[in-house]
Amino acid sequence: MFEIKDEFYLDKKPFKIISGSFHYFRTVPEYWQDRLEKLVNMGCNTVETYIPWNFHEANKGEFCFDGDRDIERFIRLAKELGLYMIIRPSPYICAEWEFGGLPAWLLRDRNMRLRCSYEPYLKAVKDYYSVLIPKLVPYQIDRGGNIILIQIENEYGYYGNDTAYLEFLRDTMREMGITVPFVTSDGPWSEQVFKSGMVGEALPTGNFGSAAEWQFGQMKQFIGEDKPLMCMEFWNGWFDAWGEEHHTTPSEKASAELEEILKRGSVNFYMFEGGTNFGFMSGRNGGSKTGDVTSYDYDAPLTEDGQITAKYEAFKNVLAKYTDIKTVPLSMDIKRKSYGTISCTGRADLFSVLEKISEPVRSVYPLTMEDIGQNYGYILYRTKLKDGETVNGIRFENAADRIECYHNGEYVYTAFGENIHEKFEPTEKRTGGVIDLLCENIGRENFGTGLESQRKGISGGVAINDHRQFGFEIFPLPLDEEQIGKISFDEGYSEGRPAFYRFEFEADELGDTFLETEGFGKGCAFINGFNLGRFWDIGPQKQLYLPAPLLKKGKNTVIIFETEGQAAGHIKI
Repeated sequence: MFEIKDEFYLDKKPFKIISGSFHYFRTVPEYWQDRLEKLVNMGCNTVETYIPWNFHEANKGEFCFDGDRDIERFIRLAKELGLYMIIRPSPYICAEWEFGGLPAWLLRDRNMRLRCSYEPYLKAVKDYYSVLIPKLVPYQIDRGGNIILIQIENEYGYYGNDTAYLEFLRDTMREMGITVPFVTSDGPWSEQVFKSGMVGEALPTGNFGSAAEWQFGQMKQFIGEDKPLMCMEFWNGWFDAWGEEHHTTPSEKASAELEEILKRGSVNFYMFEGGTNFGFMSGRNGGSKTGDVTSYDYDAPLTEDGQITAKYEAFKNVLAKYTDIKTVPLSMDIKRKSYGTISCTGRADLFSVLEKISEPVRSVYPLTMEDIGQNYGYILYRTKLKDGETVNGIRFENAADRIECYHNGEYVYTAFGENIHEKFEPTEKRTGGVIDLLCENIGRENFGTGLESQRKGISGGVAINDHRQFGFEIFPLPLDEEQIGKISFDEGYSEGRPAFYRFEFEADELGDTFLETEGFGKGCAFINGFNLGRFWDIGPQKQLYLPAPLLKKGKNTVIIFETEGQAAGHIKI
C-alpha cells in the first residue's frame, strides 16, 4: 500500500521517493534492462516515465502496444529489479517530444481546442484511455504491482486554468480502475501557474533545477504544511535546439542542488537517461524556429548511449547519504564499434522518384499534412503556371515550417522563420512550367499556448504575382519505412536538388556506433529502413546515435535524405 499523508508511506512506513526519469520510447527495447539496472545501482528506488499518446495511437483508432511500444513489458522489467514506478500518461506530456505527445490527427478538426473541456477532444482522450488505462490497472501497487503514483496531465498551470478538464481526467482514470494516488506538477515560482495546475485529490509537486529551499518554501504556501514535498522534475541538465549551444550543468552544481532537495523531500531526476528522439519525434519549444535536436542526451547521469558519467558517480555519492544503495550485476555487455568510412553506392534526386514513391492528392487549394492524413516528415505541393506567365513574386499565407521553392526543377529560395510569409521577388525571372514547394515539418510545438496552430504545410494559400494560385498536386512524403523501400536509385540525379543517397556496408560484429553526417546540409538518415532522426550542419549535434540492435549481421543500408543540395561521397560510422 502506498499513501500520501504528512509524508509518503509505503506499507505504513515513511518512504522517500528517489526516482529517475527514463523514457522507454527514447531507447531501443533491447537496452531497457541495462538502463534500469544502472538506475538501481545509482541508488534509485523508483523509475518515472511519460506515456506519449502519439506513440501509441499515431492514427485515430489504430493502437500499438508491442515492440518498442510495449509499456507493460517495461513496467514488468522495472518490477523485476525492485523498482517502483511513477507513470505520467498522456494526453499531454511536453517532454520536448513532438506536439507534447498529442497525436497530429487531432488537428484535422479545424475547430479543435486542446487541453480543455472541448467535447471532441475529451471524447478522443476517453477513447484512448479506454485502451491505455486497463493496461496499467493490474500493475498498481495495491494490486501487487509497482505503480505508486499517476500524474494528471503535465504542467497544466503554464497552459490554462480549466479545472473541469483536470477533473475529467482524474474521474475518467478513477472510473477505469486507477486507485493509486494522483499527482500534478508545475513550476512553484508562480502562484498563478502552480495553483492553476492543481486539482482536488491530487498532490501538487514542483518542477525545478535549483533553489530547492525557496522552491519548496513556495510550495508549502500553496499546498500547506501537512503534505510531503517532491521535486517531480529535478532538471540536472537541459535540452538543445538546432543552431544553439549545447547545454550542460556541472556535476558539482547539480549534486549540491540534489542534496538541498533530499534534505527536504523526494526527488525525480529529469533526466536519468535522456535517450534519442528517433524518427521525426523531436519537438519544438514555443518561440524556437529551428526545433529540438535529435539527441535527447540532456547532460544526464547516463549519456544518450547509456554510458556512466561523472555526474552519475557524483549523484551516487549524494544518494548514499540518504539510502542504502543496492547493487545489481549488469546483465548486458554492450559493445561499441567503428565501421569506418562508407562510400556512396546510389543517388536519386527527389523529383526523379517523386511519382514512384508518392501518390498525389489533387486539390484546388493547398491542404495541410493533417488534412490529407499525414503526421510527420515532408509534403510537396506542385502547381502549373499558365503558359507565358513570368514569376515576379511569391508569397505564402499561413505556412509552416520551412519551404524550399523550385521552378522547373531549379532552386529559387527558402522561406523559413521570420521570412516565411514575406513576399519574395526572384532576381532571375523564369516563365511557365511547374512550381514545386517542398515543405518540412520541423516538429510541432511541445510547450506553450500555441498548440492549436501546429498544422503543417500550407493551410492558407500560395500567392504568385500577387494573386492566389489554384490547382495543386500534393505529394505526401512521410518517409516511413514503406516509402523509403520504394526508392529506386536508377531514375536519375541532378545536383542542387533534394536527394536520396545510399550507403552499404558489411557488419560481422554488431556494436553501438554513431553516424557522422559531415558534408551534408540538412535532412534525415535511415538505417535498414529505420529513421534515426534529423541532422543539420548548423549543429550543435554532429552525429546520430546508431544502437547495435538496429544493425544486422551482413549487409546494412544507410539512406540519407538531404534537402539543401549539399552532399558528400562518403559517410563515417
